[in-house]
Amino acid sequence: MKTNYLMSAEDVANELGVSKGHAYKVIRQLNDELEKSGFIVVTGKIPRAFWEKKFYGYQTVQTA
Repeated sequence: MKTNYLMSAEDVANELGVSKGHAYKVIRQLNDELEKSGFIVVTGKIPRAFWEKKFYGYQTVQTA
């Protein structure tokens, strides 16, 4: 099963058990952090690897 590279607000809401509105706030905050670090961001989405690093302290390694 292949997972998407980017997480949507719905994915974040399900992961945290919060509303989609709150998920958008979390995504906005994380995207601001990425942008300040010089990364290009997609509004309303967050890279799954960055999500896992920020919330769980690790990154998963995807294999082909």
